[in-house]
Amino acid sequence: MLAIPDSGCVIPPISIPAKHLDTIYKYTRKIAVELNVVGLMNIQYAIANDTVYILEANPRASRTVPLVSKVCNISMARIATQLMLGKKLSDIGIKPKTIPHFGVKESVFPFNMFPEVDPILGPEMRSTGEVLGMADSFGLAFYKSQEAAQQVLPSEGTVLLTVSEADRPAVLEVARQFDKLGFNIKATNGTHKFLAGHGIESEHILKMYEGRPNIVDGIKNNEIQLVINTPSGKLSKHDDSYIRKSAIKYKVPYITTLAAALATARGIDRNRKGHGTVKSLQSYHKDIA
Repeated sequence: MLAIPDSGCVIPPISIPAKHLDTIYKYTRKIAVELNVVGLMNIQYAIANDTVYILEANPRASRTVPLVSKVCNISMARIATQLMLGKKLSDIGIKPKTIPHFGVKESVFPFNMFPEVDPILGPEMRSTGEVLGMADSFGLAFYKSQEAAQQVLPSEGTVLLTVSEADRPAVLEVARQFDKLGFNIKATNGTHKFLAGHGIESEHILKMYEGRPNIVDGIKNNEIQLVINTPSGKLSKHDDSYIRKSAIKYKVPYITTLAAALATARGIDRNRKGHGTVKSLQSYHKDIA
């Protein structure tokens, strides 16, 4: 499971190529041996332009450790303690495992308590907790993680798409997935024109500074069931934080990355086929090879 502050993450990985996973394994081993780490170590990686980069390495546990332990049935804190007391990994018998299910970690934020704060994330940690969704498919595990974080995804209705110019090429697949699911699509001017130019229908909706009725009116009047908004950044002429603030105020689920938007579509699609039954951790663990 790869994680950064305030991140959502999944185990087993679903989008990292095998060659990069091999590189991560090799780098992790080299760093642990070179730094003579005994116990737990937390490394943050980034992949850009088909290259694996190391952001930082810390000889300590992370908040993700207990969740990984639950998903993989490996008591990491216990094993780390045994190692620090003198045992060897060879004594404990740790072996590679195949995980047949999926665990999705999601962060929980206090933004509903601070309505004037823009719920956009940055390098500083802002979450106040974490939850775990587990299922036999990634889509349902993601859906459950959002549910646990008190952001219940809609099964139907209207989705708002308003993305930065840099994100427009990637929004096509998001729009196609929600169109396939039968959602109506509302889009702001730039996104609307881009989608139309690629044969995807959407209804134009005004931003707040463009007049009324606008995005805030649509959210307030329950005309929008899901908000997908990637921030325009500080270089934008107009601040779009009001979109995210309005979603929180009126309890409309909101997504701020296109990767999460695609995961949301997969989650909604899978949940339509059934939410599944309650399954104990022990039952999940029995299936691990």
